[in-house]
Parts: sequence; C-alpha cells; structure tokens
Amino acid sequence: MDYTYMGYTADRQIVKGLITATDETAAVDMLSNVGYRVVSIKPKTSALPSLGRLFQAKVKTTELVTFSRQLALLLESGVGIIQALELLQYQSTDRNLKAVLSSLVNDLRGGKSLSLALAQHPQVFNKLYCKLISVGEQTGSLETVFRSLASYIERQSASVAKIKQAMMYPSIVFCLGIAVAAIMITVLLPPLVDMFGKLGGTLPLPTRILMGTMNIVQHYGIFIVMAIVALVIVGLMYNRTPNGRYARDKLMLRIPMIGRLFQVSELARICRSLALLFKAGLPLPEVMNLTIQATGNQVIANSLKEVEHDMLRGQGLAKPMSTKPVFLPMMVEMAKVGEETGNLDDSLVMVAENYEVEADRRTQGLLSMIEPAMTIAMGIGVGFLALSVFMPIYSSLSLVGG
Repeated sequence: MDYTYMGYTADRQIVKGLITATDETAAVDMLSNVGYRVVSIKPKTSALPSLGRLFQAKVKTTELVTFSRQLALLLESGVGIIQALELLQYQSTDRNLKAVLSSLVNDLRGGKSLSLALAQHPQVFNKLYCKLISVGEQTGSLETVFRSLASYIERQSASVAKIKQAMMYPSIVFCLGIAVAAIMITVLLPPLVDMFGKLGGTLPLPTRILMGTMNIVQHYGIFIVMAIVALVIVGLMYNRTPNGRYARDKLMLRIPMIGRLFQVSELARICRSLALLFKAGLPLPEVMNLTIQATGNQVIANSLKEVEHDMLRGQGLAKPMSTKPVFLPMMVEMAKVGEETGNLDDSLVMVAENYEVEADRRTQGLLSMIEPAMTIAMGIGVGFLALSVFMPIYSSLSLVGG
C-alpha cells in the first residue's frame, strides 16, 4: 500500500514523499531505519487502484546480482551514484530492472536517500537489502555493502538453481510419459475394446480396470476437477494464514531425508544473514529482527524470536539456541566460540559454508534417487498400459482362431 509522509532528517531538513509498505507501522519503521523522523503519514488515496503496481513483475535474481556487482564497481571507480544508476539503466536489457532504475534516479534527484528509494520497490529489494544500504550510506562504504549483498544473494539462489536444473530431465520424461499414455488410452484402446466386444469375449482384468477408470473420469471428471480445485484453493488460503504456514513448515522439517535438507539450507541462510549484518556493524536486536524477517521457515523464525527474547535478557546467542532443537549442535557450538573470541561473524560464515556443503551433498543424493525412482514408476505404468492394450489383441486372435 502507498503512504504519503512528511518528516525531517537529523539535521532538521523537511522531507516529503511516497513510500510503499504493508501497513502504516511498517512504513514508519522503514522511514526510521533511514534516519527520518515522521511527522505525519497517511494512505495515498486515488479514484482507481494502481494496476501497474498490482501487476509489477519482479526482477530476476541474476539481474539483481549483476546490478549489485556493477554498481559496486562503478562506485569504487569514483562514479557518482546517480550517474552510475543512469549508466546501468542505459545498459540494462531487462525491462523490469530498467523501470526500477529509472524510478531510483528520479527519487534520488528529488532528494531521497538511496536506501529509501530502494525501499519503494519491496518486490525487488527486501528489508535486509535496504537496511544494509542505509548502513553503507551512513558509514561511507556503499561499494563494499553492494559487493557483499551480491555474494549473499548469489549464494542464496545457487541451491535453488541446482535443483531446478537437475529436475529438468525427470520433468521432461514424466511429461512425455503422460502424453504417450494419453494417446494409447484415447486412440489405440477404444477400437480394440469395440472389436473385442463384437467377438463376444471377456476383457482381460487390466483392460477392465483401465476402462473402468476411464468411465469414472468421463462421467465424474468435472466433479473430480472441481473437488481438486476446491482443495487447492482451501489449501492455498490456509497456507496464507500464520497457522497454515507454521503447519506446512513443521511438516517439511519432519519429512524423512527432505526435512534435514530444508533444515540445513535454512540454517545456512540464517548464518549468512547474521554474519552479514554483524559485519555491517548493526546492533544485535536489529540484526535478529532483520534475520527473523528474512527467514523462510516459520518454525525456525519462531525459534529465533524466542532466542531474541532470551538474548535481550542478557543470555547471549549460543545459550538460548542450545535449548531449541531446530538449531543443530555445530551452529550452537560455533556461535559460542564466536561470542567468546569476539569473531561471531567469522564463526557463522564457517557454519554457513559447512551447512551449504551438506545441503549440496544431500541435494545431489536426493536427485540421484529421483531418476531410478521415476524409471521404476514409468516402467510400472508403461507395463500396465501395455498389458491393457496388447492382452485384448492376443485374446481377439485366439477367439478368431477358435
């Protein structure tokens, strides 16, 4: 939702503008994070909703990584931020990113800070990204922050890209199998069944099972589809609720083999986030708050909230973590070592690297099992279809011969 605001900076300069946030509290928090004191804020009213913002597409992760690296390089070379953004806008081939960069340039020329201008595009730059840029503005190390963010985002998306790439072949094989089965059932099988019926024979059991399934689909297919659609809609609506997300994430963590993969992948991201924010020099409460917001699993996020609560009571980070089974022993021990030595960010990076290696190994192991499993499933399916189609042929030949 869009909000218009008026406030002032630390040096008492009046600022006005437009900001997008989920609610008024979030908008005030975003403005406070970039150093603005809000005097007034209210929802932007318009006769018609902004369809452009409603259907605004996201920028690809690869484009965001490239943008961050190139901007860091330009800033290191001494190019001004507005000039650098204009240059990247001119060179960009991504239409969505080009539009975002154009908006950033206009906001910067209008007097907004870079972090606040980035916060206007939450579908591209999340809160962690904007907050770190705000820190970079205050410390004069924007190029370092952009480079760190590029590496962080690249690591975040690497595992997802590997899974998508590995799943490409099984998906193609599965789709081809479905297409072949549909052709056999709709084109080859009906004439054979009619011919066999005219000869007065009894259809073999596999063929009767297949034909019975086809009859159910033909007569009740619309109701089956409606029931499936209704279940999907109910599931999606429940998944949008806090209880639904928590139940889904809890289930994902309990699935054999897959649960451990999700756990170590999420813990690796958490360690990377914590290390990045600690290294930027943010206070511990803000580090925990941003990490919780960036966590994709609600079970782990709730555990982090409890850790944050205990940590603010002076118990440190490792001790409250040790009471939560979702945090694995190595993470707890390395956090303890980091607290004792004063190198918490380096310790967390080591944990993240170890968990990323484990996640890659488990991903490859899981994917190596998918291909034989699909081969067996396809073999069973094709075998059943072959029996359903060819048994009536042999039975027909015996009837004709008799």
